[in-house]
Amino acid sequence: MNRLTHRSMSIRDYLLRRSVAWPADHGSWVFLLSPLIIGLAVGRRWTEPVTYLIVAAVCGFLVRQPMTIVIKALSGRRSRSDLPAALFWSTLYSLIGLVHVLGLVLRGMGYLLHLAIPGVAVFVWYLYLVWSRDERRQLMLEIVGSGVFALTAPAGLWAALGYPDRLGWLLWLLTWAQSAASIVYVYLRLQQRVLKTPPTAQGKLIMGLPAVTLTSLNVLGVAALGADGLISLALTLAYIPQWIEALWGTYRPAIGYKPSWIGIRQLGVSTLYTLLFVWAW
Repeated sequence: MNRLTHRSMSIRDYLLRRSVAWPADHGSWVFLLSPLIIGLAVGRRWTEPVTYLIVAAVCGFLVRQPMTIVIKALSGRRSRSDLPAALFWSTLYSLIGLVHVLGLVLRGMGYLLHLAIPGVAVFVWYLYLVWSRDERRQLMLEIVGSGVFALTAPAGLWAALGYPDRLGWLLWLLTWAQSAASIVYVYLRLQQRVLKTPPTAQGKLIMGLPAVTLTSLNVLGVAALGADGLISLALTLAYIPQWIEALWGTYRPAIGYKPSWIGIRQLGVSTLYTLLFVWAW
């Protein structure tokens, strides 16, 4: 009995580690799920390929964590004892994802694979930065990465419809615009939290200018598309909460805030965006 208990403990300790299998940055889920939900909602059909797509997309998202640990272990940033668990979960997620990708191909949706090409390129870029110990606070990488996640919007639409409708590219641009604005705003809040004293009114404006500008452009751009009749004008409502949040955050610096609180608040804003988008569409 003791041998069996010891063996099960060893398997759990060396392979079934939650810290290896599950992403530590929980807020990043919204960059995958928000565009995917929007694409599926616009498609309005639940088909077998939709199930394949969801599983493949989630596996592609989850494999990032164990693969990151593999690179860190090989580059000396983590203990080699983490390698077996990281390789186990990397292999498991990859195999499950590939099986469901094969299901899409067999059902005539091989065109969805084109959307994975940018994802592979950005993932290789990210792993290179991990190897170089330079992956932290890479604003451009995160913005480009959010654009890759936003490709799940056209993927969801096309899987639901059964063909690559051009509307998918508009959904991609709309959801990427929101994700990029969200990332820029979070970077603002993280910059503010380490300040010792509140900046002057001019200093607040200078720090918050990128976030306020980007969110303002989103609201104006969507409103212009709505005025031209390309989309519903009501869709503008989905972009207003992030704009208000950027204005509020600019003049209320997050001095001393915990990063987790910043992430939770932004998760709420992004969730509201998704709900309003689906309702207004």
